[in-house]
Amino acid sequence: MKKKNHTLVSEFTLQGFSSFCEHQFTLFIVFFALYMSTLAGNIITVAIISLDRRLHTPMYFFLGMLSASETVYTVVIIPKMLCNLVGLSQSISLAGCAAQMFFFITLAINNCFLLTSMGYDRYVAICHPLRYTVIMNRRVCIQLVWGACSIGLIVAMTQVTSVFRLPFCATKVAHFFCDIWPVMKLSCIDTTVNEILTLIISVLVILVPMGLVFISYILIISTILKIASAEGRKKAFATCTSHLTVVIVHYGCASIAYLKPKSENSKDEDQLISVTYTVVTPLLNPVVYTLRNKEAKDALLRAIGRKLS
Repeated sequence: MKKKNHTLVSEFTLQGFSSFCEHQFTLFIVFFALYMSTLAGNIITVAIISLDRRLHTPMYFFLGMLSASETVYTVVIIPKMLCNLVGLSQSISLAGCAAQMFFFITLAINNCFLLTSMGYDRYVAICHPLRYTVIMNRRVCIQLVWGACSIGLIVAMTQVTSVFRLPFCATKVAHFFCDIWPVMKLSCIDTTVNEILTLIISVLVILVPMGLVFISYILIISTILKIASAEGRKKAFATCTSHLTVVIVHYGCASIAYLKPKSENSKDEDQLISVTYTVVTPLLNPVVYTLRNKEAKDALLRAIGRKLS
């Protein structure tokens, strides 16, 4: 009888922002505006990097890959969330939930390691400027991107397989998308082994790249402080501030979401953290890298100028 109950669950219900019933339309307007801005910003970033030969450098190659990844990342999560907010469809099939979790994990981990690659790029550019073009050649850049994507795919396959092998009795996911912890809570059996696996993977894919970025910036700062001129130091720091801003927000939210004790935050606090790394962080890339970056702004203005002429 117990086995039969396990097979009855064929779909889940995403509860989303059910505790904010009276504000759901307002949330829809806000998230829709942020989603459109994120899509437009990241697509424009990818386009100007592809079209402008002056931006065909390792730094912008990684930025283009990150923007493309962030675009797909938001498409995987936000449209379903927007549908839920206006009451169109709160249900999601088991296969649909597994697919959403798979792409979310793949792209989230890919983004983590792309940010690490960008940190390494900044380290080589500042600490070994004369050897920069030799070290950061096209083959190395492609290998770093391929490595980031491969790690994401391997971890996603491991996590999704372990979660969806569990028998499910409950159907209400206390989240706006199929994240690992909320889906695991629906299982009929003890999930201690899955929780330990998830924690180990989270530590490896968050703390390891974060540690590598941290080491890169210690070496970068020590090199910058040796620069004699104040103008030279300012210019060197300016090349790192955009990346450092995105890194702090990205790794900070990921650490709070996946490395904190499970019972520490309420459902609403968990959702607020999730909104930050699924809605706000993807918008940071085009804003921080394009609007605050002179080379990218100039490339955008050139592209607009060619279009108008």
